[in-house]
Amino acid sequence: MLSACRAETLVAELLGFSCGAARGRAGRRDAAEIRQKGPSDRPPPARHRPRAAALAARVLCVLVAGATAGCASLASPTAEVGADRMTDPRPVRDGGTLTIALKSDPDKLDPTLASTAVGRTVFTAICEKLYDVDAGNRIVPQLAAAPPTTSDGGRTVTITLRRGVRFADGTRMDAKAVKTSLDRHRTLTGSVRASELKPLTSVQAVDDDTVRLRLTKPYVPLLALLADRAGMVMSPTALKRYGKGFASHPTCVGPFRYAERVVGDRIVLDKDPNYYDADAVHLRRVVYRTITDGNVRLANLQSGDIQVGDQMDPVQVGRALTEPGLQLFHSPSLGYYGLTLNIGNTKGAGAPPGRIDTPIARDVRVREAFDLSLDRDLINTIVFQGRYRPTCGPLPSGTPYATGSRCPARDLAKAKRLLKAAGVATPVRVRLQISTTPEDNRLGQVIQAMAKEAGFAVSLTPTEFATGLEHSRAGDFQAATTNWSGRLDPAGNIDAFAGTGGAQNYGGLSDPAIDRLIAEGGATADRPARKKIYAQLVERVRAAHTVLYLIQPTNYVSVTKKVAGLKVFGDGLIRVKDAGYVKGGS
Repeated sequence: MLSACRAETLVAELLGFSCGAARGRAGRRDAAEIRQKGPSDRPPPARHRPRAAALAARVLCVLVAGATAGCASLASPTAEVGADRMTDPRPVRDGGTLTIALKSDPDKLDPTLASTAVGRTVFTAICEKLYDVDAGNRIVPQLAAAPPTTSDGGRTVTITLRRGVRFADGTRMDAKAVKTSLDRHRTLTGSVRASELKPLTSVQAVDDDTVRLRLTKPYVPLLALLADRAGMVMSPTALKRYGKGFASHPTCVGPFRYAERVVGDRIVLDKDPNYYDADAVHLRRVVYRTITDGNVRLANLQSGDIQVGDQMDPVQVGRALTEPGLQLFHSPSLGYYGLTLNIGNTKGAGAPPGRIDTPIARDVRVREAFDLSLDRDLINTIVFQGRYRPTCGPLPSGTPYATGSRCPARDLAKAKRLLKAAGVATPVRVRLQISTTPEDNRLGQVIQAMAKEAGFAVSLTPTEFATGLEHSRAGDFQAATTNWSGRLDPAGNIDAFAGTGGAQNYGGLSDPAIDRLIAEGGATADRPARKKIYAQLVERVRAAHTVLYLIQPTNYVSVTKKVAGLKVFGDGLIRVKDAGYVKGGS
């Protein structure tokens, strides 16, 4: 743990005023005013420094006292809605446009090629899947009519489809359409789904309403994958018509259909009259706007320009809770925040790894030293207001496969010994790619300050989210912040990131022992046996120090109280099918 003095210096630097100013002014502010106004993400101008100083004082109170008792809270949670309380009894009216502010701009609106969490949020409205996740994190049928059946020792999976379903372009959804989409996921050049579906060898349309999948081996993660983008079914008519341009004309089954997109600004969807449950859809239109700054998202909520703010970070959460016109949806995330270190991605993710001649890529001791320089508890306190949970592994707590292992404490002495043993000159220079959000900026600055004390010189490279994702895929980075939304099955949080040739293995990790454990985990159905495999796998991945897991976040979505029927589950995705404006509301 950092000393209180050093912690104070860190907080003061982040908030943009002197250490002495923090001490001198903090006591002269009323905590009630802080709860009403909340802190700013940016270095505060002179007129706001007292408010920022009070926030610093509160953080210091937590650091010095070791608990929040006796420290002023940011807000009293008076309008929080958990994932276990998603039923809203208020009746809604038909019509209206719902505007949702996203934290970043989605990548391609093509289920085969897409890889962003914000893109998944848009897909919930336009591209339904064979299966879905419910409020209890259970997998339930969506375009499928029932759970799948298996035979041949788990190597054959049969799925019965929902009848009477049509795509947004009017094409009938049948077994042949499902086969077309699954084959495209498996074989299209650049498919992010290909590695996920590697055990799938063939898809057969048995009849109009039945699909049979053949696997090389039993594959336990398959159902969870079919509850994500691999299970999204695209119109074969649209695929044939638009070809490589499908992302500009995404056509699937959903309560809404694609209308237009202005990249970097907005995505517009209209209610789909062809949808099989169209009578239950209330909204006429949904608009997704890209607003990267959480302060601006909150200001737009307050003004009424938007009605939903996605992925609100803890600073805005504290402020939103004091707003009488807002409600806060929250659920524990299945994902993590962390850092990816590039040790072998020279030709792009999925390609055979190459050699990178940097200290952090060459020697695992340097990577471990970098890991040991970080204080996860303090990162959670300073960057995330203590609202998240420190972690050091990919499997979220509270799930069946969570390992429960303790994270190593910050150890500067050991970190320095490791650097000395590795024979590297200090400071070790590391270029850290961060996104342009205020939250990532805070995280980057804290990491920079902490790593400096161990012998690292971290330079920050703020990069627009989608551009940063392309750099990571191509291997054009040394270190990069990672924000993974998470999956129900443990394979979804590990395989593609740590397996050789994984579509999202941006660090270029390649370890035969990891690959063997991944294969065993995917083929083992017995839960106790599978949990043991994943415990070994997590330790092996952690020992490589290619992905440094830092924080298990909470999904926070702020919504105006004029809206009812919105749903946010453990996957963090905003579901708008049942949403609408409350009857009698203005």
